[in-house]
Amino acid sequence: MADIKDSPAYQYATWCVQETERMAPHYVKLQAASWLRIADGEDPEAYVDEERYEKITRLLRIIIHPDLKRPMLESMEGYERLLIVATLCTMCREGTTYYEETEADFQTLRIRYYVTALLEVARKNFKTFASAVIIIILMLTEPSFSRFFSVGPDLALSSELKNAIRKIIKSSPALCDEIEPAFKLLRSEIRCTINDSEYTPLAYSRDRMDGRMAHAFLADEAGAMDDYPVEAMRSSQINLPSKLGIIISTQYPNDNNVMLTEIDLAKKTLDGLTYDRRYFSLLYEPDDDLKTGDTWQTDDRVLYQSNPVAVDHKYLLTELKKKRSLAVLYDSKRENFLCKHCNILYKGLGVEGFVDIQKVRLCRDDVPDSWWQGKPVYLGLDLSQTDDNTSVAMVCEVNGKIYAKVVGFVPAARVDLKTSKEKVDYRDLIKRGECFACGDETIDYGFVEDYILHLQSCYGVVIQQLAYDRYNALSTVQKLEAAQIECVEVKQHSSVLHMPTKLLMEAILNRRFAYAENLMLEINFQNARCTRDTNGNMYVNKKRSAAKVDMVVSLINALYLLQQEQLYGTDFVVQM
Repeated sequence: MADIKDSPAYQYATWCVQETERMAPHYVKLQAASWLRIADGEDPEAYVDEERYEKITRLLRIIIHPDLKRPMLESMEGYERLLIVATLCTMCREGTTYYEETEADFQTLRIRYYVTALLEVARKNFKTFASAVIIIILMLTEPSFSRFFSVGPDLALSSELKNAIRKIIKSSPALCDEIEPAFKLLRSEIRCTINDSEYTPLAYSRDRMDGRMAHAFLADEAGAMDDYPVEAMRSSQINLPSKLGIIISTQYPNDNNVMLTEIDLAKKTLDGLTYDRRYFSLLYEPDDDLKTGDTWQTDDRVLYQSNPVAVDHKYLLTELKKKRSLAVLYDSKRENFLCKHCNILYKGLGVEGFVDIQKVRLCRDDVPDSWWQGKPVYLGLDLSQTDDNTSVAMVCEVNGKIYAKVVGFVPAARVDLKTSKEKVDYRDLIKRGECFACGDETIDYGFVEDYILHLQSCYGVVIQQLAYDRYNALSTVQKLEAAQIECVEVKQHSSVLHMPTKLLMEAILNRRFAYAENLMLEINFQNARCTRDTNGNMYVNKKRSAAKVDMVVSLINALYLLQQEQLYGTDFVVQM
């Protein structure tokens, strides 16, 4: 029996974790470390099936690379080996029991651990051949009559994968024997004669995605598609005990594509901000500090992190440097280079992550509720639309350090829907006391008002002022002012929000910010994206952020008042 620790996939994952020159990006290191724990038998949920690994290894010996004319096992790059082995050989440790109607009995199956595999990699890193090999292996190893689909934005791109599969099959004598061929290459599909499985390429521009059952699907060039094709394929798998969706793409210069959503979800999974770990991702994009400013023009780590093949093939690095030189000189060549060869969303260079979530987590502190007794505090309120999240933040400064307590509010009847849609376990957040469910389909503003009015009695704080955004807040503000809470409108404009946003960022980076453990707040920080106006003023942009950021917004509103008091005392004038 083959030992997974001797495999090239294991060796590559180990290299990713141990290398110190930052050739492997941060999130690839996190994923490699996570999978190594599984391969080492240290994960309670999953294990690597060495019998399945040995079977796939034998298949890779008879699948021939059409260009190199040698077995695919010897031709694949390290990241391709890791993607294939982790995706196809990692299994749930506990078998899944399900009801089989045909036999009217319960059965236990070994099912794959990863439901989704995401590969973000730059062009010319052989991702099409990796995709083709995965489809061929699935067709040979999955149960009889399985159906597989690839989804592309148009017929031309969708046909690229089918052509790659054809080339590999025709170059592999064991798969295209004239007497008993393993595959039939038809005009619109490819069939496996061994188990009657079939693969069909679909084009988003002309084919309907609904009404199909995909045992596994592969979304190629996902950056050129919106969410619908992927979600339609996932919907077709809902009653399958073992299912797989593979999403592969480079970056594309648009703000509305499924790749952005999936990358964000993958990062949240690796950062431990979601409850579902069955998501495998290899995100070959530069780390955040390498994306800023003009770093890409001179730092070779940008090229290594987005082009894993360049680590071992210096000819590719040489060509990339030539393209980089032209992109520096000519604006017309910059978009293609940054998006396709560096996985940097060029149109989004004006939008940046707010603060690295790991820097935020360093600010966790032991701040029990009793700590707030007698503290003068400023409140920030972000009243969103009645069916969306709302947040209240409480801040104060002690000995030059800013302390914060932030809570969220969600409509009670939409908790399960929001959990499914946003991939955030709101029920767990509610149990942790970081979020309150109130109202029904809409937020109960009365519940939020009561929470604010009882802060002084519950925590013993002295409320100085409350900051609010005028949108949706006038009725609530009137009730709070009637209860003798001074409310100050903070205009949601970059000229006003720049200073408190900068204050929060610097406080976090300098460890002058503290909060009790709050997963929901960390998720909001992870979602937050900043925009700069023409004067360089920055602010958290709700529209450009990945998902909910209401807790960060309410925190910044509260910090505005704290900062004004620091600068001007209690008699400051609010900018309107």
